Amino acid sequence: MNSPTWPVELAEGDIVLRPIKLRDQRAWREVNRRNRDWLRPWEATIPPPAPTGPITHRPTYRQMVRHLRSEANAGRMLPFVIEYQGRLVGQLTVAGITWGSMCSGHVGYWVDESVAGRGVMPTAVAMVVDHCFRTVGLHRIEVCIRPENGPSRRVVEKLGFREEGLRPRYLHIDGAWRDHLVFALTAEEVPDGLLSRWRRNRPRGAPRDPQNTRGNRAAPGN
Repeated sequence: MNSPTWPVELAEGDIVLRPIKLRDQRAWREVNRRNRDWLRPWEATIPPPAPTGPITHRPTYRQMVRHLRSEANAGRMLPFVIEYQGRLVGQLTVAGITWGSMCSGHVGYWVDESVAGRGVMPTAVAMVVDHCFRTVGLHRIEVCIRPENGPSRRVVEKLGFREEGLRPRYLHIDGAWRDHLVFALTAEEVPDGLLSRWRRNRPRGAPRDPQNTRGNRAAPGN
């Protein structure tokens, strides 16, 4: 994908989205290690292979980054890490980018528990949606979330995503096939930009919610 759609860096105050890099490995592993219990219920997993199917394994960090880069270069994905006040605190990926008559993609994300409730994830999602609509040229963005994941649902609800329905046994999460709710936005619904709407509607001086933005953690490519 050619500039200015990718690679690109997006910023709003202390929050920065930038392409994931091989040299992020140490910080990425450290954040994942500290947040293992926090993220496990929403962790994408690989189902057992069929007797005649290929044997699959979770990729190494380097394999993951190379896959994400390849997909980004092919125009099918936008793989970001999230930085807050200069340190890596999460990951946000726009995946499944489809052109033709659809022009859509879907967003998966996770964030460090230590910065939950500070508006990091709603801001990051708003920035990436604006980039997808205004620069990349997509028409529709969706986020699929387990019904049990109330904190992640609040992120899309705060941003005004529409709930479209349930997809039964949609993704393999935490060791089993899980139902997911679908939330979506189209470009016509945010003519002035989603980040602008979030700035206007974001509560000022609200107390920190330690449960907010727990995550909607998707596997690379989901």
